Amino acid sequence: MKSRFLLALIAVCAFFVGGADAAETAKSCSDAEFRKFDFWIGDWDTFDVPVTPASKSIARNHVDAILENCVIREDYDQFDGHHGQSFTIYDAARKVWHQSWVTNRGELLVLEGTRTGERITLEGDMITAKGKQRSSVVWYPQGDDVRETATVSSDGGKTWKPLFDIVFRKHKD
Repeated sequence: MKSRFLLALIAVCAFFVGGADAAETAKSCSDAEFRKFDFWIGDWDTFDVPVTPASKSIARNHVDAILENCVIREDYDQFDGHHGQSFTIYDAARKVWHQSWVTNRGELLVLEGTRTGERITLEGDMITAKGKQRSSVVWYPQGDDVRETATVSSDGGKTWKPLFDIVFRKHKD
């Protein structure tokens, strides 16, 4: 009888300790650093730069906060059929931003980096048919818009080439 009581007591204690850890994690995701990428949250039309009055959107991009505001999820739907999703978190233990990007074309890009001023810069390697490429991607608010630029290097970061330069504008019905 005593052993059952002891096991029940241990289970209850483990539940509350686990619950405290979960509450601590959720609370920590509300700290200021976790909110530094919130400027990207929204429902966006996506344009290649330069944007002119005649420019047509190339994609629809929906960005929201999930998992108790600990993760920023992107759902990118390009009008040529290219569809991707990213999941971005602030890793407080390492003090870095982390993003995993996957697509319907089997692409995977894992990026990490930091925020400097209003800019979040993430870098990572991608293996393609052309070999290993280093990518550097920067997001920053630009008025009511968000700008994202990407460059790639196939020589370990010695030289960089533009990959894309896009602007997200609030979607209008």
